[in-house]
Amino acid sequence: MKLVNIGFGNMVSASRIVAIVSPESAPIKRIISDSREKGQLVDATYGRRTRAVIIMDSGHVVLSAIQPETVAGRLPFKPEKDGEDMVAADE
Repeated sequence: MKLVNIGFGNMVSASRIVAIVSPESAPIKRIISDSREKGQLVDATYGRRTRAVIIMDSGHVVLSAIQPETVAGRLPFKPEKDGEDMVAADE
């Protein structure tokens, strides 16, 4: 299992990430609110501004204080052309 640092020493499983998005849009704010009500929100911002919202395959939503591009850059795999699927970085 590969872990990804999402800031302040917090880690999430890279293989369980579905999406990494910015928190500004209304639909993402709604996802955050709904997951908070369901008890599936993990706030890893340490009181700082939320800059990335990480959606997991378990339905959990993780808030991070680092940029989505930074989190994506730390993934142990990279997207294929056209963003179809992910491949291991060492392939």
